[in-house]
Amino acid sequence: MTDGQEPPEAEDATQSGSATLPLRPPCDRLQCNKSSVCSRSYFVVVMVFFHVYIINVIALLFYVHYSSGQDDASRSGGAPPGGHQRSESRRPPSKPDFQRDVSLTRIEGIRVGHVQKVSLVPGKVHEMRTLSLKPLLFEIPGFLSEDECRVVMQLAQLKGLMESQLMVQDGQEELAKELNLSPEEIFNLLDINQDGQLQLQEILTHSRVRDGIWLTPENLREIYAGLKADKDGNGLLSLEEFRLLSNDAFQRFLMQRGVKRSQLVRNSRHTWLYQGKGSHQVLQDIKTRVTRLTRLPPHLVDLSEPLQVVRYEEGGHYHAHHDSGPVYPETACTHTRLAANTSTPFETSCRYITVLFYLNSVDGGGETAFPVADNRTYDEVSLIQNDVDLLDTRRNCDKSNLRVKPSKGTAVFWYNYLSDGRGWVGEQDEYALHGGCVVTNGIKWVANKWINIDPDYQRQARYQQLVSQQPEEEDDEGLPESTETSSPSIHQDL
Repeated sequence: MTDGQEPPEAEDATQSGSATLPLRPPCDRLQCNKSSVCSRSYFVVVMVFFHVYIINVIALLFYVHYSSGQDDASRSGGAPPGGHQRSESRRPPSKPDFQRDVSLTRIEGIRVGHVQKVSLVPGKVHEMRTLSLKPLLFEIPGFLSEDECRVVMQLAQLKGLMESQLMVQDGQEELAKELNLSPEEIFNLLDINQDGQLQLQEILTHSRVRDGIWLTPENLREIYAGLKADKDGNGLLSLEEFRLLSNDAFQRFLMQRGVKRSQLVRNSRHTWLYQGKGSHQVLQDIKTRVTRLTRLPPHLVDLSEPLQVVRYEEGGHYHAHHDSGPVYPETACTHTRLAANTSTPFETSCRYITVLFYLNSVDGGGETAFPVADNRTYDEVSLIQNDVDLLDTRRNCDKSNLRVKPSKGTAVFWYNYLSDGRGWVGEQDEYALHGGCVVTNGIKWVANKWINIDPDYQRQARYQQLVSQQPEEEDDEGLPESTETSSPSIHQDL
């Protein structure tokens, strides 16, 4: 079409005179052009924002890198980063953190009455029965042979047994002064339910742990009357009444009145038998069998306490207790206290597992009682109610949820701690409360093997490293000294 030519529509319009040119709808005329312009504009905007975002990220990375470089320089005493100075700034601390390379195997109980087959000695299969799930408690009949039971008792008698508990423990006043605790602070520690008054069971729990004397509610009322401690006679001590008592007021009163053996927390005699190199083969075999039973690394069993052998005469008992105590920041485990490298006012025996062996069958009494086994809940205060004390194994063993009758050669073992969910030791299992019922006829012989593990993995690892670095010293008989005998104070009886 030339410049002088008109389109056909224009000719028709000129010829018709008054007609105007027909217009297409704007959307028809601009559809393609409008779409391409909008798409192009949208793309440009998105790309601009994207580039701005990338630039900001790069700038932030440069800022972080620069800041960390400045911090490294300041920590190294102002020296420029790089080279020898940087390697010094990253020097590991004096107490390195140990990587967790050990996971503690924990046997499943499945359900009460469940029986598992275990291979502990060549050519023989033992049956292990679950007695409770809280605590996780098992029974293994025939763990020891009759000859092994006889040898252990004879070795204990040959070494000589000592009284398991002194009549009254001294030094409580000095301990209170060392801790610098005020009467108000001691009162709050004893007031378990925090109601502002000390009930009989709260005082009883404290006195039993501190003095080692097993007071009954009747005994405590006599002491209150003798010391004129309970002014209003309601059986409760207020803070004002408690302030009038010295820390060892109960202790002095009891010493003046006299204490019978039946009033002690435990009434027995015991000794310790070394199980390391050079010991009697039966003792080494028992340790090896315990290692297979618990499925723990052998070095943990080797570094634990020796075998404790206990003899209960007729009338002997051990009131309900925990083999291990809870571990708080201000406490340390007895076996790792050197590795802790800190001074703590409290120590506790961290016994992850208890393995108890019955060395003879008892004619009457002597059961091992678990007062709250498989209870739905655990409440320390409710253990003593209406003058019925579930902790008292002389009076109320028949009220315990579970009792295990002594049978020669049988072993029972339980966990004193829960799992932390990551393969290590967790919190104390309060349901592991147990005691020895009074022997009513005959004599009772038992042995205990405790596996000591610190709930603090770093302390346990430092302790093992410390022991591994100790050179083996020869004693007079040419036998290497073991960690089992080198520190007598490790053998705490709770």
